[in-house]
Amino acid sequence: MAITETQSSPANERPELPLPADAIIILPVRNTVLFPGVVLPVSIARPRSVAAAQEAMRRNAPLGFLLQRDAETAEPGPAEVYQIGTVANVLRYITAPDGTHHLVCQGQHRFRIREFLPGYPFLVAIIERIGESEVRTPEIEARFLHLRQQAEEAIELLPQAPPELGNAIRSVASAAALADLVASVMDIGINEKQEVLEISDVGLRLKRVSELIGYRLEVLRLSRQISEQTKDKVDSRQREYLLREQLKTIQKELGEGDGGSRSEEVEELKKRIAEAKMPAEVEQQAKKELARLERMPEGAAEYSMMRNYLDWLVELPWSVTTERAVDIAEARRVLDEDHYGLPKIKRRILEYLAVQKLHPGGRSPILCFVGPPGVGKTSLGQSIARATGRKFVRVSLGGTHDEAEIRGHRRTYIGALPGTIIQAIRKAGARDCVMMLDEIDKLGMGGFHGDPSSALLEVLDPEQNSTFRDNYLGVPFDLSAVLFITTANMLDTIPGALRDRMEVIELTGYTEEEKLQIARRYLMRRQIEANGLSAERCTISDEALRRIIADYTREAGVRNLERTIGAVFRHAAMRVAEGAAERIDIGAEDLPGILGPVRFENETAMRTSVPGVATGLAWTPAGGDILFIEATRVDGDGRLILTGHLGEVMKESAQAALSLVKSRAKSLGIDQAQLRKSDIHIHVPAGATPKDGPSAGVAMTMALVSLLTERAMRSDTAMTGEISLRGLVLPVGGIKEKVTAAARAGITTVLLPARNRHDLDDIPEEVRNRMRFVWCERIDDAIAAAFEEPAKALAS
Repeated sequence: MAITETQSSPANERPELPLPADAIIILPVRNTVLFPGVVLPVSIARPRSVAAAQEAMRRNAPLGFLLQRDAETAEPGPAEVYQIGTVANVLRYITAPDGTHHLVCQGQHRFRIREFLPGYPFLVAIIERIGESEVRTPEIEARFLHLRQQAEEAIELLPQAPPELGNAIRSVASAAALADLVASVMDIGINEKQEVLEISDVGLRLKRVSELIGYRLEVLRLSRQISEQTKDKVDSRQREYLLREQLKTIQKELGEGDGGSRSEEVEELKKRIAEAKMPAEVEQQAKKELARLERMPEGAAEYSMMRNYLDWLVELPWSVTTERAVDIAEARRVLDEDHYGLPKIKRRILEYLAVQKLHPGGRSPILCFVGPPGVGKTSLGQSIARATGRKFVRVSLGGTHDEAEIRGHRRTYIGALPGTIIQAIRKAGARDCVMMLDEIDKLGMGGFHGDPSSALLEVLDPEQNSTFRDNYLGVPFDLSAVLFITTANMLDTIPGALRDRMEVIELTGYTEEEKLQIARRYLMRRQIEANGLSAERCTISDEALRRIIADYTREAGVRNLERTIGAVFRHAAMRVAEGAAERIDIGAEDLPGILGPVRFENETAMRTSVPGVATGLAWTPAGGDILFIEATRVDGDGRLILTGHLGEVMKESAQAALSLVKSRAKSLGIDQAQLRKSDIHIHVPAGATPKDGPSAGVAMTMALVSLLTERAMRSDTAMTGEISLRGLVLPVGGIKEKVTAAARAGITTVLLPARNRHDLDDIPEEVRNRMRFVWCERIDDAIAAAFEEPAKALAS
């Protein structure tokens, strides 16, 4: 999950809000005092604060930071904030996935409120700048040197002070800047920091900061003295107890309570680490981080980050599984209940369960469901989880362009989180869940953020994912028990290395009979409930469903079919709600009044009733489709004209088809002299749609033969296949989708390459029974079967 830096924001959509020249947008903050010259991150979440920050970013204007008097006040007004604050420039504006906003600000100078202005969606005030005089009197110089010495001593006494802090303090030359910097970084109360901010006199400010840091120095010296006195007097068993007593003493001196809640928190984390049953390496890391957390003050910048990290470690299901006895018969019943058809996928899942039953420790497969939209790829994952008795979790990969979204962000970043894989495991609550990686073919391309598809190589490799390492966790997590299921509309956009790791199972489009069964069993029930009806109030006849399938939807899946059925039920719901009828039975004759005129007509006969038109078959990511190829002849000089947004492969097929016909013009009875004086124009309608692929050669050849011999082709015939210059019909892919599309379009005869005969078993039996297949070895076979009149044999 990525953190987004916001350059423009919703504030850009608001109209310009006029501000007086001496006015500034005010940002009330809790428990934070920003000093001039100090760079500080600030988190905001309140709507008014977010609006104020976005408006300032839009104007490229500074913000006025004011501490609110009561941190519990949700929406502080002018009376609930202090009157002196700091003008700051916003260096960065960052939006986190959890909805919080983060600013990186640099203080500029102090200001005092003169007047708050009404009528704005956030606080706006007229201010006056509080100036500072940098006169280095002997007294100020002495206090300056004394404060620097105190700060350096405090840094030496702090257990985990960064060395850069000491360098920063030593490099400050201004007395006012030193007082502000020390007050900002030292562990003093928020009210005391506000008190320092309100002191405009440099000498008094140096004095007050020196008093505050002097008190902290005494506490730190006492802490070191206690440590030195007890170090040599205790044994290993007493050490932990005395350290806790020492911590309580320090907290008491600091006025921060007795530290009891802190001890309880640490004990709770220890208990949860023990209960998580982590691997030895992970448990060792968790204990190491817990020891660091125990020594770290709650006000430290890393405290919340380390606490969140430990929460992630203890909440992950390192040893939680949902294993149960494998029941093959029950799994088959669940799959049949949830989905109609899909025999190959159901058989593959049952095979996996059978192997798991005989070999429980075996690796889970990586399945990839490929098919057009709306055929049930995503919903199938839920059925598999139900059939296997596992938890189900879905991760959408569409548009993912950052490698960190898969592998997580390193803990050094603000708002860092594990990647989507680990987040999904935590959400599932079991390490053997069914995880669906949806739309894997729509991963973003790799850029300066990294390549997300490369990050998935380890996840989807059964040989490697047992030691998957997320960048945030920094320790290996075993993914080998997860049943990964990926979905895609096409394989071409999936990188080869990633595709090689998955077992591809293709889901093709449904036949008309399958759509009818799906509508009866699933879609009608869902839409009846969604529209507040019942089976007793409204029904749709089978003939009406067939009409909806044939005349109002044309798709490989059933998504538009469900929408259309929903439109019919909404019409019925309106009539029932109006009291016009108590029960409505919708027949085929009622559809035009509800859905309007027929959207899809069978135009095959009309398009192929003249010479020069052939019906081809095409494969698309949304399933199969029919493709008309038109050819005409005009006077010219023998050129070939191609239109219809064709790709390079289809252009080459057209050139090969024309060359084949020219080489055999004599045997076909074509006037060669006239052919040389003619331009041939081949057009594929729907020119706005790009078309390409090596499967239109036969259809283009048949369109040219039809044109040049002036014979119309059969209106019930479609074809697919590539041709060679020798007249051979070459095999192509997507036979099942193409034949199914032909059946939807009313085609009864299909010409297919003979070398695709092995694909016949993939075609649904219902389609096979009502189609006539002509297997073509050579172009002669296609010509003999496609024309109304007997054709002359082509010479070999």
